[in-house]
Amino acid sequence: MIAPCAAGDFDDILAIINDAAVAYRGVIPADRWHEPYMPREELEREIAAGVSFHGVFEDAKLVAVMGLQDVQDVALVRHAYTRTALRGRGAGAMLLEHLKAQATRPLLVGTWKAATWAVGFYEKRGFRLVGDEEKDRLLKRYWNVPERQIEESVVLRRDQ
Repeated sequence: MIAPCAAGDFDDILAIINDAAVAYRGVIPADRWHEPYMPREELEREIAAGVSFHGVFEDAKLVAVMGLQDVQDVALVRHAYTRTALRGRGAGAMLLEHLKAQATRPLLVGTWKAATWAVGFYEKRGFRLVGDEEKDRLLKRYWNVPERQIEESVVLRRDQ
């Protein structure tokens, strides 16, 4: 079942993000990796900035999360993660389809360029990679990330 996450799901959201993000260790540049990948305070800031999380619940247990954040004239897909032990069962695809159906503006996704599995996931579902110049422009306009992260990222777009 897909449902909006509630305040009581915070610890599970954080646990899923940090569990699943281990896939980045040794893949993204070492200077971009840290433990935990997302500290509690960062998740609090993301939610306060308007990231609204939805989740896949199986037997009342949260197994996957994906955030949506309206920024100016676009919607950003943020923090899309599935518990490592439960990957490959379609939870992420279901969540993305759910968010795509809710979006009323163009959707953007930013991810690490070295995370080729993530890029492929979005491309398979109708997103297209933008060129480097547009990527830099979009990341600076819609995200608040350091220059080093911009260098190591890609942006995918899906127009409505």
